[in-house]
Amino acid sequence: MGALLWLLIPVGAGLVAAVWSSWALRNRKTGDVAELAGYARFRDAMEKEHSVSDPASDPV
Repeated sequence: MGALLWLLIPVGAGLVAAVWSSWALRNRKTGDVAELAGYARFRDAMEKEHSVSDPASDPV
């Protein structure tokens, strides 16, 4: 009986690995559109000129 319990550990690990691999290889519906739009917003934000005040000229 103890040997059967020890056999359940690798069988359970195999089942968990099969479920995880099927989840990891699923087809994602979002695609690259959302990522490219986010990158475009990032690029636009980085291209804007921001006025940065000089800390040495600020009154204390």
